[in-house]
Amino acid sequence: MSWLGIVMLCTSFAFTEGAEADQNTTQPDRKLEITELFARQRARMVDQLKARGIRDPGVLHAMLSVPRHKFVPLPYQRLAYEVRPLPIGLDQTISSPYIVAYMTEIADLTPDEKVLEIGTGSGYQAAVLAEMTDSVYSIEILPELAEQSRALLPRLGYETVQVRTGNGYLGWPEEAPFDAIVVTAAPDEIPQVLVDQLAVGGLMVIPVGTDHQEMVVLTRTPSGIVEKRTLRVRFVPMTGKPEEP
Repeated sequence: MSWLGIVMLCTSFAFTEGAEADQNTTQPDRKLEITELFARQRARMVDQLKARGIRDPGVLHAMLSVPRHKFVPLPYQRLAYEVRPLPIGLDQTISSPYIVAYMTEIADLTPDEKVLEIGTGSGYQAAVLAEMTDSVYSIEILPELAEQSRALLPRLGYETVQVRTGNGYLGWPEEAPFDAIVVTAAPDEIPQVLVDQLAVGGLMVIPVGTDHQEMVVLTRTPSGIVEKRTLRVRFVPMTGKPEEP
């Protein structure tokens, strides 16, 4: 199919997605065509992730399973499976699929582990994490995005994800400790409160910095914290402050 054809199909889908009852009764063939188109695009995206070094079979399966186009605004759905960030409104973005896969792979979750995400945003990273474990807790400081994710995630089958509206700097102390903490916005410095909420043997993956950001991986060992810096990255700034409720 030509690029123009893909754009026309996706544009048609964007205007009609909300009217699911009408699609089911009057456009079943078109709905199936669009679903298959996105599935092919998702498979190509996963091939690109493999080429860039993502190897964990569980992570690759999660990236293949989660419909990223459902987490972006309708005008951007035709771009959903490009390996790039996209705007989601309110000066926020949905991270590149590579970054989502990379952070999920580092988190190294097993099904019985508990993970905290700081910065729910669109809900896409939370959905990918929920493919790895049933215990996902996610905090979003912007009420509009938190409410959208609380509605969208269960609708897509991710009923176990718990979304809280609040200040990510404070973590989720009543559910700590966590086996992994995934932070999807960049603070100037690593929040000590979040480090304190890591279980022994747990790890946190977090972008840190202002003009020059790096991905930092912290592991809590019985004898202390081990820190490793990996990628140069670019995330939206982490808002809120450690002392705010």
